[in-house]
Amino acid sequence: MFVLVHGSWHDGSHWAGVVERLESLGHVAHAPTIAGHGHGVDKDVGHEDCVNSIVDFIVAGELADVVLVGHSFGGSVIAGVAEKVPDRLRRLVFCNAFVPLPGQCLLDDCPPHYRTLFRRLAEESTDNTIQLPFPLWREAFIQDADLETAQRTYRTLSPEPFRPLQDILELAEFHRLDLPKSYLNCTEDIALPPGEWAWHPRLSARLGQYRLAQMPGSHETLLADPSGLADKIVEAGRD
Repeated sequence: MFVLVHGSWHDGSHWAGVVERLESLGHVAHAPTIAGHGHGVDKDVGHEDCVNSIVDFIVAGELADVVLVGHSFGGSVIAGVAEKVPDRLRRLVFCNAFVPLPGQCLLDDCPPHYRTLFRRLAEESTDNTIQLPFPLWREAFIQDADLETAQRTYRTLSPEPFRPLQDILELAEFHRLDLPKSYLNCTEDIALPPGEWAWHPRLSARLGQYRLAQMPGSHETLLADPSGLADKIVEAGRD
């Protein structure tokens, strides 16, 4: 069973193509929406609210033996979930995802130009949220899709609550957990710029012992190549 946790500006519906492929392969797959994410919802949430919303989904559904997949910001969420319900989880899969260090916030893992941009956008908003600029989406997030796909998918994004990116995360228990972990790296993902700020191996190395799975694709492979990503998630999540 897979539970897929989305990233910033997304909601659970963005996993639709991946869920469809996983189900066609005979797997059970769920894609809940994190608290404060999606259109027309209260954006006044903290990181703990985000984590608890996924914990509540797993517990309310009596889910067990879960391969918990986190994309981007979702990596920090599944780390928090793992601290709270480790007995319900089979493996964690970080898909070009953040792996926060104890005592830091997610902004600490973003390059300086992102921090400046995000703070400015949050200050300019009326509700402390960040709307991702289309040029950044097009050039750095979904550069492997055609323009029509980039424009269509951009319209489905929603403003991201800023507070979860600023909250200090403890996560000391997460880094002590003896849960199997995988890191799925899409090799053309430049949402974090290559070099010192790259996803892999900078963030993946924080997992200690982990399985590495790689495939071509941008940060938004879940939208540009959902079937291919689903197949790679199965590989990353198997025993």
